Order: sequence, then structure tokens, then C-alpha cells
Amino acid sequence: MHPFSPAHAPAPSGAGHSHAVPSRHLLGLEGMPRETLFEILDDAERDLARLTVDRSPTDELRLLTVVIAMFEDSTRTRVSFQIAAKRLGATVSTFSSHGLSLSKGESLRDTLHIFEANGADVVVVRHSSPGAPAYLAEQLGSAVVNAGDGMHEHPTQGLLDLMTLRQAWSGRFEGRRIAIVGDIAHSRVARSAIFGLTTLGVTVTLAGPATLMPAEVERLGCTVSASVDEALEGADAAMALRLQRERMEKGLLPSLREYTRVWGIDATRVRRMKADAVVLHPGPVNRGVELAPDVADGERSVILDQVANGVAVRCAVLRRCAAALAQEVA
Repeated sequence: MHPFSPAHAPAPSGAGHSHAVPSRHLLGLEGMPRETLFEILDDAERDLARLTVDRSPTDELRLLTVVIAMFEDSTRTRVSFQIAAKRLGATVSTFSSHGLSLSKGESLRDTLHIFEANGADVVVVRHSSPGAPAYLAEQLGSAVVNAGDGMHEHPTQGLLDLMTLRQAWSGRFEGRRIAIVGDIAHSRVARSAIFGLTTLGVTVTLAGPATLMPAEVERLGCTVSASVDEALEGADAAMALRLQRERMEKGLLPSLREYTRVWGIDATRVRRMKADAVVLHPGPVNRGVELAPDVADGERSVILDQVANGVAVRCAVLRRCAAALAQEVA
């Protein structure tokens, strides 16, 4: 199934439109055409420009109900989707696994059918099982947006990373190189970023402990460096990843101190990159582990830009889902 497509929707005719009618799900960035990526980024840039001068809600999605269902802990993504939906005038309901009947044995499908029966037009879901959003997209009539599924993808984070780099790189992706450093194996953020970046012509170099490198690294179309110093040399950007110790088996790391010494990005290592290179991190940052504090807060850091861009990207995604739903009804 295409990462931004309904499970069983008819192909849009596109008659009278400059672009094909968008479809209602966002499940991942793998296989997404570059034209679609740019359409979403362009829309998000317009949202960012508007939100910079006017944060009052619009009524664009006033008839839509957006349910944000977080079956894993979330702060940045949950809050960002809440703000985006409210900025567009949608009715918003937010649930976490702690407050749902899943703890009483109810199935995921039955829980989401309850949301749909109560008028959910768009369901934003985060789940620990890879493929859970795709499964729900096949079961529900609502649009489904993947807010992170296991170690698979986190597409809206990937989109906001692309948006942040587009700003830092003056709109040019081709010929650029980014180093992604850290816990690649457990990172859905890394996968979405890799899919989007390589589609747009960016060379991706991975660096991290061998125990934290994914088995399918060759399929991802990336190169692997033996050290963080080698990966950062001449790079246009670096993305540090959080160590996801909650997903790790014991023995994958000798110690945090050793990890920081070998793989942590500090001011000395940052100087190996190009003079105008930037540093990203999807958050939350373990300061002093994957990033030195002076790097996280330094002039090269665009971490706060990533956060700001998150609301704009999620506005664009929700609007796209709404447009597809309207088209299907028509």
C-alpha cells in the first residue's frame, strides 16, 4: 500500500486540478514521490508563514473531528498535532493507552471503531507495533495518520526534518550530505528521514555502534562510516538520535560514558562539518550523551526550528487528509 493512500479508495481523476487529488492516509514516506513531498512542504511553509504573524484559529477544518490516539508515551508529537488541529478549527479528542479499555482486554480494532462511531474523521495513532496504522487504515473509514509505529516509521517527523533542512539549505537538496549518528536500528525517525532525504537527492551517511545498525542498512541506500569523525567530515548536516534504551536488549552498549566518548557529537567534532552545516535532533535530547549541551544550544543547532516546523507540517498533513475525505464523499 502506498504510504499516503487509502486502503481501498478509487484512483482520483485529477480532472481540473494541477495536481492529483491527495489520498487520505499518511502511513510512511517510503515510496512517496518527490512531487508529493514538495507539495506537502510547500503547504507547510505557507502555514508557517501564516502562524508566524497570526495564531488565531481558522475554520478550514471546522466540520472535522480529529482523534489523537497515543498508545505509547508522546509529548512533542501529541501536542503538535493538538495545536495543528485546533489552529485549523477541528474538534480534537486526545486519548492515551492509560485511559483506554485496552487495559481491560479490548482489541485495537474495537477501540478505534469506537472512535469512528463517535465521529472521528481523522485518527492520528502512535503504537508500539510496526504496521498498526496500516492495519487500521484497512479497517476504518477514517483517515489514518501514523504518528510513529514501533521501529518502522514516523512520517510527520521525517517531513518536519525535511522542512528544516530545506530552510537551512536554501531550498537545495541535491548534492547535499547528512550524517545520521546513533541508535539507527531502533529509530523510526531515522527511517522516515532516510526515505525522504534519498528521494530528494541527499546522500545519507550512517554512523553508530555495530549493535545499533539495522540489518537492512544496504536496502536503505545509505553508506556506513566506521566513526563519527569520518561521518561528519565535510557533511552539510548532522542528525543525532536518542538512545532508545526502552527498546534495547541488554548488552548492546558497554556504557553511556563509552558511547558518548566514541559516538557523541561535541563542539570539536562539529567543526569537521562544513562551515554552514547544521545539527538536528528529533528529541528528547539526552544532553551530554548524544549531543554536548553547547552543541544542542549552539549556533548550528536547528532543534527549535524542528519543533516550530512540526505544527506547520501537521497542519499541512491534516488539511491534505481532509481534502481527500471531501473528494471521496463528492
